[in-house]
Amino acid sequence: MSERVKTIQKFAAVSFDRLVEFTGSLTTEQLDWKSVPEANTIRWILTHLAEELSLYVPSFVPTLARPTDWPKDYTGNTSYTLQKIVEDIDTGKKRVLEALGKLTDKQLDEEVDMWGTKAKRDYAITMMLSEILHHEGQIAAILGLQKRMQSAA
Repeated sequence: MSERVKTIQKFAAVSFDRLVEFTGSLTTEQLDWKSVPEANTIRWILTHLAEELSLYVPSFVPTLARPTDWPKDYTGNTSYTLQKIVEDIDTGKKRVLEALGKLTDKQLDEEVDMWGTKAKRDYAITMMLSEILHHEGQIAAILGLQKRMQSAA
């Protein structure tokens, strides 16, 4: 495995570790809390992230297949338990890290279609992995706001 691939894997692993910091102690009550009616919930964010790992990351990682049985109504679905969502993210994590380890530098240098433009595969993969940190930050903000609003009440 090349140093470039190891670096991308390490970035992914650190991103997943940060996410676990916030999901490890979540309660069911926190999952659907909203500061305002228009806000996304932590459930929506986590299900969206699980879907990104399963359906969108494979667009850029040729060694990662999309699951054929992914539900069309997954994102935001309130019938899924916190445990199931976390397990789905963990499955996505394992699949992504394993698939990244199979990439070559030649594959990383290839151009891919990235939402209407062309980009090198390593850039596209890194952008997708940055979504983990982006959503971890959203969850941290929601939890902080929830705590402040409830203590002020």
